Amino acid sequence: MEPKARIWLRYVSIFVFLLAAVFQTAFAVTHYTIPEEMDEGSVVANLVSDLGLDLKSISKRKIRLDVVANKKYLDVNKDTGELFILERIDRENLCPSKSVTTCVLKVDATLENPIRMFNIELEITDINDNAPRFRRDTMHLDISEATAIGERFSLTNAVDPDTGSNSVKTYYLSESDHFSIEIQTGRDGSKFADLILKKSLDREKQASHNLILTAVDGGVPARSGTANIIVRVLDTNDNAPQFDKDSYTINLTENAPTGSLVVKLNATDKDEGTNSDIFYSFSLYTSEKTQQTFSLNPDSGEIRVKEMINYEDFRIYDMEIIATDKGANSLSGKCKVRILVTDMNDNHPEISIKSFSSPVKEDIAVNTVIAVVSVSDKDSGENGQVDIHISDDLPFALKETSDNYYELLVSEPLDREKVPEYDITITVTDRGIPSLSDNETITLELLDVNDNVPQFPQTFYTIPVMENNAPGALLSSLTAIDPDLHENQYLVYFIIEKEIVNTSMSMLFSINPENGNLYALKTFDYEIEKEFLFHIEARDSGVPPLSSNVTVHIIIMDQNDNTPLIVSPWRAHGSVVEEKIPRSTDKGTLISKVIAIDSDSVHNSRITYQFLHNTDATLFSLDQYNGEIRTMRMFSYRDSRHQQLVVIAKDNGEPALSATVTIKLSTVETALKTYADMTEVPLGYDIFSDLNLYLVIGLGSVSFLLLITILVTIVLKCQKTKPSKAAPPSRNSVISERNSTIADSTLVSNDAYWYSLFLAETRKGKLVVRQPVPKGSRYIVSSIPRGTGMTETSDSAASTLQASTTTSSSST
Repeated sequence: MEPKARIWLRYVSIFVFLLAAVFQTAFAVTHYTIPEEMDEGSVVANLVSDLGLDLKSISKRKIRLDVVANKKYLDVNKDTGELFILERIDRENLCPSKSVTTCVLKVDATLENPIRMFNIELEITDINDNAPRFRRDTMHLDISEATAIGERFSLTNAVDPDTGSNSVKTYYLSESDHFSIEIQTGRDGSKFADLILKKSLDREKQASHNLILTAVDGGVPARSGTANIIVRVLDTNDNAPQFDKDSYTINLTENAPTGSLVVKLNATDKDEGTNSDIFYSFSLYTSEKTQQTFSLNPDSGEIRVKEMINYEDFRIYDMEIIATDKGANSLSGKCKVRILVTDMNDNHPEISIKSFSSPVKEDIAVNTVIAVVSVSDKDSGENGQVDIHISDDLPFALKETSDNYYELLVSEPLDREKVPEYDITITVTDRGIPSLSDNETITLELLDVNDNVPQFPQTFYTIPVMENNAPGALLSSLTAIDPDLHENQYLVYFIIEKEIVNTSMSMLFSINPENGNLYALKTFDYEIEKEFLFHIEARDSGVPPLSSNVTVHIIIMDQNDNTPLIVSPWRAHGSVVEEKIPRSTDKGTLISKVIAIDSDSVHNSRITYQFLHNTDATLFSLDQYNGEIRTMRMFSYRDSRHQQLVVIAKDNGEPALSATVTIKLSTVETALKTYADMTEVPLGYDIFSDLNLYLVIGLGSVSFLLLITILVTIVLKCQKTKPSKAAPPSRNSVISERNSTIADSTLVSNDAYWYSLFLAETRKGKLVVRQPVPKGSRYIVSSIPRGTGMTETSDSAASTLQASTTTSSSST
């Protein structure tokens, strides 16, 4: 219990210490007084000495000041412990209310480790830093000249954000014989001023009075603000219009355009309103010739040229102009105008081409001289001095070589393919008023150099070619573009040699060297050749020649040029197959299965099956996709014992190709041995990527297959096949007329399609062929005696494929 008591006493001590620190923090308030607007960096006080702190611990304990109104006015120098001004303090912004007599800024200083807080109150005293300001800078007063003396007019008062003696104290009015002011004091101590008329106004002597009202505060030094008082005096029509001058002398250049302004006369009337509205007119002393030559605008007083002026015909024009006001008793004023016609700059400057080199090569060096020109002007003085220039957009520059002689230089590299020729306009302008100019245009033609590589529109060409094309057929036109000219533009096309299986590309394709037409030199077979990839080069005839090449991808397109080959059922002679079936066959029994293959592409090799002839359409059905022939019902005594079916296998090409097979069916009363009782050995199964790969493997194994075929033929000829009398009758058996051996293997696959492999005998031997068949069927492949022979028919096959409707179990 004693250690626990000690721990409890320790916690109580810490709590008392913290409570004392909190109370000490809460009640420690330090008060300072500073004037507003102190400079940034000014020291207010030393917190280390005032708060009794240790200078070394300030930085360690991280002293900080809080932020007031998002502004940090003060900060502490952690090296000296001094509280200094971080941002100028404006008392009027901090304490905007004038009713507040004392403006105090409260700041909390915080020390950490342990936490200790100090309340600092900073009293901001006002200084006279604001001048009085009027709400309106200008005050307008309209006072009639008949206004009585002593009349008062209220004026806008001035405001001063400072307080106490620093606010507005009095007003002063600028010196005036007609006006004075009287100062009034409001209930809140604010000062106002009234304007008092002390002398009658006379508009004929002074139409308006501009006074300045000044407000002064009581600060030391005092500040002031001013406002303008504009007094407009109303009067009667007792003043006649007056021109600015009694006479005008105007110099006018001959050939001035019609409508040109000669002079704008201005007459003024001291009156107001309609009494000051003026209209202008010619007096009777103005000659008719002058009035025909010049026009006078009665409202604006503008004199303009009415007819063409010729210095040689008339040199001086005199006229008298009257200005009349529109008052009830109109008054008028007069002035005289003399117009002196002066000679004009009527000689155009001239330009002459002394030498010019054209055409030039487009790779001409910069600063090369291509032309020399001279300029002249028959006028004298400013009118005879000329300036010469060309357009800034041209890659040329002018350089003065001697007095009035200039060289035309090439200032930038030229490119004929961008600009084949330049029309260079050289302009000369004199310095007369108005100035005259002349220009001369020369055409610079550029000669081509071989500086551009032939360019094909595409970097890669894909050209589809249908198989069985005629030799020499045009495949495409590969034309390159060369912006150069003449021999630099003449292109020759080549096929870059590349060998494929010891065959050069030039033996397969040909290109016209002049126009880039690409031809096929042989007939292509999709089943053998699928695509070709090579390069064609285009070379110009420049010196040195430039060239570029492009990649060509020839894709051989499949054509439906292979007739379907029926490989099942097997036909020994011709296209007729004879089969025997029991009359007791059930409905839905698989009678036969027609299988055909097509070596075209996938689209053209899709085969469908149809009946061309069916002795009894109600007895047999044919699946158009897998070629299965099944019974639609059981045989009756009325049905003929001999049935003939003609099946056509048609591919999906356009136009479609087809092959046919004739199946003759004979019904017997006794059932033969079923396929289920026969020994079946599973056939090895393999899937190849395509028919071509399988053909290559078959041809590579021809010797082995030939040996196997000879051995099988010998064995089959030595044996005599006899029907099994012990075979139990079965409805689901299929009898073959060939008496061939049954089922070398049964094919099973888990893929989306079942692939049936069977042997097809060709002139080169037996080949393994792959044919996709619908999933769910099971096939038994029968061996074919080599010595049986083939009948020359369009749909002859070298193997037979028999279908079993029931799942055969392997027998030993």
